Amino acid sequence: MRQLLLIIFLLPMLLYSQKNSVTKIDSVNYYIDLVKFNKSNNNYRNCLDYSQKALDFAKKSKIQKAIADSYSNIGSVYLDLKKYDDAIDVFVKSVAIYSTLPSTSQQAITHYNLGVCYIKKNNFESAENNFDTANAIYKKLNISSADEMIKLQKAIIFKEKKRIDLAIPLFESIINKKDPNDTYKTKAEALYHIGKIEYSKKRYNLATNYFNRALVSNKDDLEQRSKIILALSNVYERIANIEKSHYLLKQYLQLKDSLTLINNRKIGVEDFASFKESEKLKLIEQIDKENKSQQKANTFAKLISILAIALISILSLLSLSLYKNNILRTQSNILLKEKNIELETAKENAEKASKARAEFLSTVSHELRTPLNAINGITHLLIEENPKDSQINYLNSLKFSGNYLLHFINDILEINRIESENVPIEKINCNLKSLLISIQNSFREISQENNNTFILDIDSSIPENLICDPTKLSQIFLNLVNNSLKFTKNGYVKLTAKLENVEDRNLLISFKVADNGIGIPEDKQDTIFDSFSQGSIEINRKYGGTGLGLAIVKRLIELLGGSIYLNSKVGLGTTFSFNLPFEVGETIVVTKKENTFDEKAIVNKKILLVEDNKINQMITKKMLENKGMICQIVDNGEESVSILKLENDFDLILMDVHLPGINGTIATQQIREFNITTPIIALTAISLNENREMLLSYGMNDVITKPFEPEKFYEVIADNLV
Repeated sequence: MRQLLLIIFLLPMLLYSQKNSVTKIDSVNYYIDLVKFNKSNNNYRNCLDYSQKALDFAKKSKIQKAIADSYSNIGSVYLDLKKYDDAIDVFVKSVAIYSTLPSTSQQAITHYNLGVCYIKKNNFESAENNFDTANAIYKKLNISSADEMIKLQKAIIFKEKKRIDLAIPLFESIINKKDPNDTYKTKAEALYHIGKIEYSKKRYNLATNYFNRALVSNKDDLEQRSKIILALSNVYERIANIEKSHYLLKQYLQLKDSLTLINNRKIGVEDFASFKESEKLKLIEQIDKENKSQQKANTFAKLISILAIALISILSLLSLSLYKNNILRTQSNILLKEKNIELETAKENAEKASKARAEFLSTVSHELRTPLNAINGITHLLIEENPKDSQINYLNSLKFSGNYLLHFINDILEINRIESENVPIEKINCNLKSLLISIQNSFREISQENNNTFILDIDSSIPENLICDPTKLSQIFLNLVNNSLKFTKNGYVKLTAKLENVEDRNLLISFKVADNGIGIPEDKQDTIFDSFSQGSIEINRKYGGTGLGLAIVKRLIELLGGSIYLNSKVGLGTTFSFNLPFEVGETIVVTKKENTFDEKAIVNKKILLVEDNKINQMITKKMLENKGMICQIVDNGEESVSILKLENDFDLILMDVHLPGINGTIATQQIREFNITTPIIALTAISLNENREMLLSYGMNDVITKPFEPEKFYEVIADNLV
């Protein structure tokens, strides 16, 4: 009986809630219908008013789809009025909300309209991305009616990018499709653009044919008709048919006047300014409300302060009775101050020692690179010169040792750079899923060496493109996965990425790298993230490594705004987990192609090598000549500037940064004063205070780090010779 009464009591409330939600959506649709009605009557002032009312009502209802539809509706009005910047602003807000909702045709239309706006602003990359997204949504919803529209816009983008070979087939497929109604008016537009292509190739008869066909296909689109007539006028002028050209030009001017009159009737400049001003006033009103709320909070804070002062006064009176105790406390404070001074002194000494250690390690790692470049370079040259079979193993061992020492030096330099806080954080578009898949592929051979399985588990709800620092993310995952694979045999390593929280365009993603390897003893877990720590001497001897990987990982994660946690048991495995914040990107990230170079592109190229070290001169020259390049050597920066003033036939310059006299950066600056075309590549053992961006700012085109890998060395040279 009690349950029945409870149902009877709650049922009206549930019905009211559902009815209220439906009413809110219907009200938004009602205003949008009014917008469509006023569009048909060319009354865009009312369109803007009703569009804003729909948005205001949607925001009050807090229904995300209604808000997204309202923004999309306002954007379409701005698009009709050719207010492309305003349209882009609201379309971006709309697609951001749609991305969190199930796919709809309105979402696809919004991406399509956004692409049209980007074409008008000559932002073809963003336009193409939005058309691809719209096309994907239409295919997902099994809607084919928009294929011709999207195909036309893609063809226009290819035409604007000078990819005529890709544009013409798309235009021709639109023209040849049997569609007597031509619902989306695509044929006339396709014919017009092919005519423009033929006109640019000076094939005026063909251009005339396409423009005339476009004019016949044109229905009632006056703006399209006007540009076709203008194009025809220009063609007839080119073929010296001045009478026909002037006749068409007169028609174009009449149409242009009609279009201007029609556009002016849509909404006046003052009406649009008035509407935008009303939007600003609403924003100011909202800020004013927030200020008033803040004033109330300040008033309350003042009241609390007054009460606190009163309480302090009472406590001060009570403290008089503790006078004797205060004397003892004062004496204790004196002792504490003395101890604090000692601690401050000890802290300063520790900081000085830490700084000195960092500078020493940086200097050592930097200075080691020059002889190490000689070791690796000579080893590479010897291997390439067909050594005896008995010497191959020795040379491969020497190459392995050189690479191991290089990785060790790089780890030292990286930990110093992080501890010195000399690490900028990039915020660029990154495809997280592609990055993780690339890491999985890169560890395929290593995982097979110990008979391990590397599993990748990525949450499907994580967006394709995020704003992040892909270099540091790669460094984190590479260190953690490599660490797990090294300490696991006949087992598995699993990398998991899961979306934890979404707020507007801000995301929180959790990551885990788990294995069933040897595990970490409990007494070593507190120090495992310290520099040069690897659990024990036995582990270091058995598995190798520098003990810097986890220290680098911890500092990089903290730089990116997260914290790392460890869960491990001996014999059962280890799990590293951490959360990182991200922002949703606005464009689809293009995956970088694998590094390759064309050896034919570098043959017989004349290279100027600016290097003071004789061994490096010999190695670098030999490596260049092995690939068919011509090398000329100078010892210092001053001589490089002088020779380039006299000779201007060098295809590329390899510039050592640390030179006697003027260094490589100053020499590059002086060369750029009279030569801005010849590529200059920096050769440097990058130290703690150097970075790629700093070197490029002096006018260098690229950077090769010593000791350099031969393939990377040739690849960078080839890229800059293209």
